[in-house]
Amino acid sequence: MGFRFWWFVWVVVVMNGMMVGVGGSTGSAMASVMRPEMGFAMWSFVMRLGSMLMLDGYPFYANGWNSYWLMVAGSEESTRPRVDEILRDGAALGLTVCRTWAFNDGSYQALQMSPGSYDEQVFQALDYVIYQAEQNGVRLLLTLVNNWEDYGGKAQYVTWAKAEGENVEDADDFFTNSKCREYYKNHVKAVLTRVNTITQMEYRDDPTIFGWELINEPQCTSDPSGEKLKAWVGEMAMYVKSLDRKHLLTVGTEGFYASDSEGRSSSNPSGYFGTVGTDFIRDHDSPWIDFATAHAYPDAWLSPDTSVDEKLEFFHNWVEAHTEDAQKLLRMPLLFTEFGLSDKKPGFSEDKRDAFYSVVYDQVYQSAQNNQGALAGAFQWQLLPPEMSHWDDGYAIIPTSSSSTCNIISLQSQRLNSLYKPVCGIDMGSYMLEGVYENMTSPHRHIIPNLFEEGFNYIN
Repeated sequence: MGFRFWWFVWVVVVMNGMMVGVGGSTGSAMASVMRPEMGFAMWSFVMRLGSMLMLDGYPFYANGWNSYWLMVAGSEESTRPRVDEILRDGAALGLTVCRTWAFNDGSYQALQMSPGSYDEQVFQALDYVIYQAEQNGVRLLLTLVNNWEDYGGKAQYVTWAKAEGENVEDADDFFTNSKCREYYKNHVKAVLTRVNTITQMEYRDDPTIFGWELINEPQCTSDPSGEKLKAWVGEMAMYVKSLDRKHLLTVGTEGFYASDSEGRSSSNPSGYFGTVGTDFIRDHDSPWIDFATAHAYPDAWLSPDTSVDEKLEFFHNWVEAHTEDAQKLLRMPLLFTEFGLSDKKPGFSEDKRDAFYSVVYDQVYQSAQNNQGALAGAFQWQLLPPEMSHWDDGYAIIPTSSSSTCNIISLQSQRLNSLYKPVCGIDMGSYMLEGVYENMTSPHRHIIPNLFEEGFNYIN
C-alpha cells in the first residue's frame, strides 16, 4: 500500500467536493443534489472504495430491510398510506436502506404491461415510493426483474418473445435470446431515465436510490456451468453503467457456489445448489459490479428435519464463508440482502429468531468495528404494516408489534451508528473510486433511544 492509495483516502476525507474519475471511469458522479424547493443540499451518493462502502468520507454500513410490495401498494389511493407507514416505521428502527421491486411485468397492477409499454399510474407510484423514502431518510435498493414467476419475471419476457415469433421455450432463454435481452435493456433504460413526477429528477440522478440490482435471485438450471448467466451479467452490468455511473450496482444472487467454484462451495446447503447455474465468485467478478450479495433461508434450503440450532450453525458458517470470500477473492463489499427464519416451521420461537438475526448482525458489527471486513450490512426479510399481515410468508416482522426482534433490529442500528467515523489507518487493498462527494449529511437523521448497554449485553 503506497502513496497513491493514501492520496485517495486524503481526497475522500479532506477535499470533499472535488470531482475525479479513476479505474477507467468515463464520467464523474454528482457530488450532491439540491432540492430547489428546500433550499439546501441533500444526500451524497453511497460509493465503493475497495471492499468498503463509503458515504461522505465515512465507512457506510447498512442496516436494511425488504418491503418488495411498495410500488404495488402505492398504485392505489386506498393502500398508499401503507407505503408511508412502513417507511416511517423502518426509519424509526434506525434502518437506512429498503430493498424493493422496480418491476412488475405483465401481471396484476403491472408496471410494464407489454414490452416497452408502461402503466403511468404505477410508474407514478414508484415515483411516490422514492419521494417518501427520501422524506423518511431511507435509501432504496431497486431490483429490475425477477428470476421467479412472481410479478412476471424472466418467464414473462420469454412469453413476450415467443409471441413475437422467437424460438424460445424455457424461462432460462431469457439470458440468451436476443429479443429478451433487448426487452430487458429497454426496461432498464425506462427506469433509470425516468423523470420523477414529484421531484422532477431522473432516477439515475437521485441519491435516494442506494443502488440497482440486475435480477432477484438469478438461477440458470439449464446451464450448470454458469457460463450463460455470467455472460448475461457482464452484458447487462456494462449496459447499466453506460447509463448510470453514479449508483452502485449488484447482481442479486443468493450466494450459491458452483461445484467447481474458487470459493467455499463446501458451505452450500447441499450438492444440488452447486448445479443451479450460478457461482458467487464468478458472477460478481466484473469491473461493473460494485458489491456482492447473498441470501439465507435455511428453512427452505435444508432438510425438513433440521433443528433450529443446526440452522443457526449453518447460517453462521454461510455468512462467514461469504464474508471471507468477498474480502479475499472478490475484494468488494458484501451485503446479505435477504435473510429470515420462518415462524411456520417446527421448533420456532422468538428467542431463536432473535439469535438467528444476531448471527449476521454480530458479524456485520465485527466487520464495522475494525473497518477491515467486507460485510457491509444485512437486510431482513421482511417488514409489513399490520394491515398487510395476511401477506405474511412466515418471515414478516410488524414493526409496531412488541416483538423482541424489533428491539434486536433497533439495537443493531444503534451500535452501527456509534461507529460512524472517518477512514484512517485502514488497509483497503484494491480500490475503485467513482467520484468524491461533498460532505453533506441527511437532514432526516434519526434519533434512537439510548439502549447501548442492553444491546451490547444481549447481542455481543
